Amino acid sequence: MWVWGHQRSRFAAMGGLLLAVMLLFVPAAADAFDEIQVYNAEIAEVGQWTIQQHLNYAFKAPSDQPFPGGFPPNHALNGTPEFAYGVTPWLELGWYIPFAVADNQFLSNGAKFRTLFVVPHAADRNFFYGINFEYDYGTPPFGQSLFNIEMRPIIGWRNKEWEFIINPIVDFATGRYGEADFVPAVRLARKLGEDFYIGAEYYADYGKITNALPLQQQQQLLFAVTDFKAGVFDIDLGLGFGLTSGSDQLIGKIIIGYAFPAPGGEKSSDTNAMMPRSMAPPRRATGLSPVSAVMQ
Repeated sequence: MWVWGHQRSRFAAMGGLLLAVMLLFVPAAADAFDEIQVYNAEIAEVGQWTIQQHLNYAFKAPSDQPFPGGFPPNHALNGTPEFAYGVTPWLELGWYIPFAVADNQFLSNGAKFRTLFVVPHAADRNFFYGINFEYDYGTPPFGQSLFNIEMRPIIGWRNKEWEFIINPIVDFATGRYGEADFVPAVRLARKLGEDFYIGAEYYADYGKITNALPLQQQQQLLFAVTDFKAGVFDIDLGLGFGLTSGSDQLIGKIIIGYAFPAPGGEKSSDTNAMMPRSMAPPRRATGLSPVSAVMQ
């Protein structure tokens, strides 16, 4: 039986720390994703707070503006501190404070609020499901539509070795540039040890639901990912590659999560409470690359 030992844990933690430092200090000149994650319907326990820090860096992406006044995604650092609170066994509330570093400037992208409804105890089920609604009020450098709503259904299957999750996301932009875009996310992962997964994640922006973009203008990204625990922290690492000429070509991502003790609980970080919930694809409406606007 394969064992995720202490030595491997130390190497994984060192690798995660190295990528985090790299993402924090590489020169940033454009916008990228503020969150890259596939939601798996697992939420915080009732009364429990969790926090995640998302960091994503576009090593190679289009260098032109996605719209007048927006900034190009090439060499962009995007990040999002995310706070969540378990309200009931089937409801979690979340708050985001997204930002980007572009042209040596720190840019705020307003704030986001989400309501996540799930089947209770999703981590213990072979078939699980849920739906998330995200309400986004951004700033002009990030998109032509400042108020947006994301509807993210969650459908997944798992056994002792594999998990397969689909997030068929629809983004609704409001105002003059309002439209509904189909931006699905998919995850296939293999469990190799306790709290240790490797897998692949796919993110896309096909454009309007009623009028899809030509293939080469679509954003399609394939990520190699790994998820593991390093002490009380949950780590999600990934490296993404563009599949079309209109995609960002190379993106790195890291998510570091921590679950505060649940009321009446003994552990400082529950095994299931901070498993990656969402890897949202890029959004054109928020002014990332042609599809982008994301490690929620």
